[in-house]
Amino acid sequence: MTAPATTDGARTLRALHHGREPGDPLVLPGPWDAASARVFADAGFPALATPSAGIAASLGHQDGQTPPQEMFATIARIVRAVDIPVSADVEAGYGLAPEELVERLLETGAAGCNLEDFDRAAGRLVEPGRQADLLAAVRAEAGEGLVINARVDTFVHGGPDIGPEAAATAAIERARLYVAAGADCVYPILAPPELLPRLAAAIDAPLNAAAFDPDGPSPRELGQLGATRITFGPRLLRQTMAAAADLVKRLDPAP
Repeated sequence: MTAPATTDGARTLRALHHGREPGDPLVLPGPWDAASARVFADAGFPALATPSAGIAASLGHQDGQTPPQEMFATIARIVRAVDIPVSADVEAGYGLAPEELVERLLETGAAGCNLEDFDRAAGRLVEPGRQADLLAAVRAEAGEGLVINARVDTFVHGGPDIGPEAAATAAIERARLYVAAGADCVYPILAPPELLPRLAAAIDAPLNAAAFDPDGPSPRELGQLGATRITFGPRLLRQTMAAAADLVKRLDPAP
């Protein structure tokens, strides 16, 4: 496969990651279907980032159990529903060869992708050099046509005995390898907010932080700590479903 030219969506999404002031991160709501994507786009957000866990729940699957064809089909529907760039969470790539993975992503119209370094089948982190090789191969296939967000799972799957400081050290080592391999952005998922300044200072790339907890730091506060990009995982779906459950409770029962 010949690497494609930069798409307008990827060019726009990549530019949104740069030149940002502290406290003004790129906030990317996570749609799980076309309807939610339209709501977020109509609210004025410049781009979106799908959550694999949110899409899985919307399709009736457990997190990590969505068949690839269903995931790509949902991403395509979301992309078609809006006229802003969409980054797609494709977990660890579903075992697809880089050429096929890139081809299927570009067929959906996605402008970017998340790729995680946790092997769910094996239950362990992928060896960092191997993950860097995957990212380099995806970059070679995609050219500048995808914004690659490299997820680092050391804070979640680093092992039962690893503490936050050791997880941060491991995350920095992995992130530097991933950036060298061609990643545009790095996502140390569930990194404690107090460690974001250290991570941001050590990693020469935009930093993605998660705002999973409604009671945790706001996107602006995460930006002030060093995050460039804020995503929400399945949080917005879960809050929406909680609101729906509350609505149902207030409906009058049928006579």
